[in-house]
Amino acid sequence: MAPIVQVEGLRKVYEGKQRVVAVDGIELGVREGELYGLLGPNGAGKTTIISICTTRVLPTSGRVSIAGIDVVASPALARRSMGIVPQYNTLDRACTIYENIHFHCLYFGFSRVEAKQRTHQLLEQFHLTERADAYPAQLSGGLAQRVQIARAIAHRPNVLFLDEPSAGLDPQSRIAMWDAVRGLREEGITVVLTTHYMEEADELCDRVAIIDHGKILVEDTPAALKGSVGAQKVYALDLSNHEGATRLVGQLQDIQGVRGVESTPAGIRIFADNADGLLPEIVRVSNPYGLRDLTMTETSLETVFIRLTGRDLRE
Repeated sequence: MAPIVQVEGLRKVYEGKQRVVAVDGIELGVREGELYGLLGPNGAGKTTIISICTTRVLPTSGRVSIAGIDVVASPALARRSMGIVPQYNTLDRACTIYENIHFHCLYFGFSRVEAKQRTHQLLEQFHLTERADAYPAQLSGGLAQRVQIARAIAHRPNVLFLDEPSAGLDPQSRIAMWDAVRGLREEGITVVLTTHYMEEADELCDRVAIIDHGKILVEDTPAALKGSVGAQKVYALDLSNHEGATRLVGQLQDIQGVRGVESTPAGIRIFADNADGLLPEIVRVSNPYGLRDLTMTETSLETVFIRLTGRDLRE
């Protein structure tokens, strides 16, 4: 079965005073019913990919099809198969929550009876019934995002695109939004989301493509990507003596349980097993080189990004 979202040789170049290659030869396919994530730092090209897929930006070259429809050749037809929740709030501030969803249904050809039924169904599904008569300005960020998702799927699209869906949300609202996205599986909706939150990609996605500088660096399930690192812990050392960092790298590599060591602007980063007694040994060896601070984290999707690029995901 062909992917419901097919991206082939996608490239977008912005010409001007400074030539910018925003997307550079992207190839990907999203299976029907899948929750697929594009993970990368700000400026990696994620939003440009989504904008091309949703007909808002024309590609320089390449092809995108949604449910078999070419988005450049037949943009109006393609839009009937997709729902879109952009980074910014696009709710009509002059309309109530009920009206925002109801008018969307009417726009996509529902009868008045069908539109009313679908609107009430979505208000109940997204726990918005009590706020039906409220206006967007009266909602918290989390509630407004739920309304946007409800409106985006009102016409029963095959694919929902979410661009940084939890940006600016507090932790409680983010978890509520995650629950809402998971619930879309029951309707058979394929979801493609962009994010720079590694926890979000890890928690929600069946597969993840890590993107940087407009290219896909790696693509797999979150579990497989984390397993590819070959380590359970990451130690970041902040050193005052950077001149001795080269010698320290060699000494750290000789410690049992250390899988990899690399220099960073602040000092050194260590990839290691979850071994007893490893932390005291790292501190002992590093102290003579001006160890100022040490942080320890579990292996994550950011660890994968660091191994691929040598820098943090948030940079």
